[in-house]
Amino acid sequence: MGTCEVCGNEYWMTFEVHTVGGGVHTFDCFECATQRLAPQCEHCGTRILGHGVEASGRFFCCAHCARQSDLAMVGDLRDTVGSHPT
Repeated sequence: MGTCEVCGNEYWMTFEVHTVGGGVHTFDCFECATQRLAPQCEHCGTRILGHGVEASGRFFCCAHCARQSDLAMVGDLRDTVGSHPT
């Protein structure tokens, strides 16, 4: 039986997530996994569970939030759902 590193629940169906950096994390549900591992939008603070937008090493949940930042190049960013950006 494993113990979730976020909520402390002991559960027989815990799972491990192995990160590129070599970290190993144990969770009892996806909610706890996203709470610990998903990046947060630097503008609104929401957890980024989809593709999001990365600009100059900063993460945003959408192009709108990226445009609200002080980065000069984000004016060219667009949300792309189901299409390849040009």
